[in-house]
Amino acid sequence: MHLHILGICGTFMGGIAVIAKQAGHRVTGCDANVYPPMSTQLEAQGIELIQGFGAEQIELNPDVYVIGNVVTRGKQPLMEAILDRGLPYISGPQWLLENVLHDKWVLAVAGTHGKTTTSGMLAWILEDAKLDPGYLVGGVPRNFGVSARLTESPFFVIEADEYDTAFFDKRSKFVHYHPRTAVLNNLEYDHADIFPDLAAIETQFHHLVRTVPGNGLVVANGREASLDRVIARGCWTPVERTGIASGWQAIEQGPNAFDVLLNGQMQGRVEWELLGDHNRMNGLAAIAAARHAGVPAKAGIEALGRFQNVKRRLELRGEVNGIAVYDDFAHHPTAIETTVAGLRGKVNGARILAVLEPRSNTMKLGAMKAQLPGSLHGADAVFCYAGGVDWDVAGTLAPLGDKATVHQDLAAMIEAIAQAAKSGDHVLIMSNGGFGGIHDKLLARLAR
Repeated sequence: MHLHILGICGTFMGGIAVIAKQAGHRVTGCDANVYPPMSTQLEAQGIELIQGFGAEQIELNPDVYVIGNVVTRGKQPLMEAILDRGLPYISGPQWLLENVLHDKWVLAVAGTHGKTTTSGMLAWILEDAKLDPGYLVGGVPRNFGVSARLTESPFFVIEADEYDTAFFDKRSKFVHYHPRTAVLNNLEYDHADIFPDLAAIETQFHHLVRTVPGNGLVVANGREASLDRVIARGCWTPVERTGIASGWQAIEQGPNAFDVLLNGQMQGRVEWELLGDHNRMNGLAAIAAARHAGVPAKAGIEALGRFQNVKRRLELRGEVNGIAVYDDFAHHPTAIETTVAGLRGKVNGARILAVLEPRSNTMKLGAMKAQLPGSLHGADAVFCYAGGVDWDVAGTLAPLGDKATVHQDLAAMIEAIAQAAKSGDHVLIMSNGGFGGIHDKLLARLAR
């Protein structure tokens, strides 16, 4: 079968492309914005990429068009040609369910934050236990080197996104996955372009809970009132909670270690490279979910000691003249705050220069701007790129005083960072996009 994927360079659709290729299908695809790591991953898999959504791609004559949620009516000539000619099309999540997930034990990881990291942890624990899981993760786990794979194993780990499925299916993606094991990491307001309020997102999460069978498991963050409300609406599945004494607990034993307790009983100690309370919570969820699939907690704990994290999660991109430059995917205020706090736990009193691009649809709409200054409070200096943002970024960051500067020009901002940075500093770059290749450009400038 020949699949032509519209929006192929998104992390999810790119993962579908990899899985379809591994299943023996011919895969081509198109997108408007191409940047690593997805573009390089697809090219390495031998998948042909086409720039743009031109109607001439109809001449490829695929068996089916797989439509990503970046596609909208009236903006992509290719989509209009598909509809005008009555050609077969399907959403990415629906294709995945019908062709891959329908006969798998699906372990789905949902939540506002930590989905990618927790999915990577869970896939690695199963891999370390010789269960050879398939998986689709919204990033590149360094233990695997690729964001998705298909195996003969009955187990499949998937990052379960609450974003909408496609322009013709406005349900959240995760309702298509039919998990036996569901992780609910956390739940805050996000995706302001899709959801009017938190209650609307809670409804979608409850739709997910409704699909988990009675012999399945829901692993839920026990500290989140929003998830308590979701489960209280009706749950027909056993629930294990993380972060509370009557469930799974992480007791910190220094910045890179924590003890794991289940109902107050010691299970073992995780010693790893990761930082922060958020990652300890991610780790607990992964251990609990893997245990449901048959991996003893002790084995899961040992496996996490060999987990190498996902690319773009406090990833050290380079060090020049004693200045370390990190890349992180954080783009929601809560994620920004926990990322800064995690780095602070590593560097102690050293200076942190936070560099932020408010790029997500939620941030571009200004829906979370009031929380932004507080999320950056732990940094010593803040550089914010405001290109493409309509709201008053400088006014929003005014509570940070002189330590925050706002820039409209990327090159000028890179120069300002280079002028401010000195040996011993840690530059933390946060964006959910390519950010104009700022990481390599800054490292090159620092080298001069």
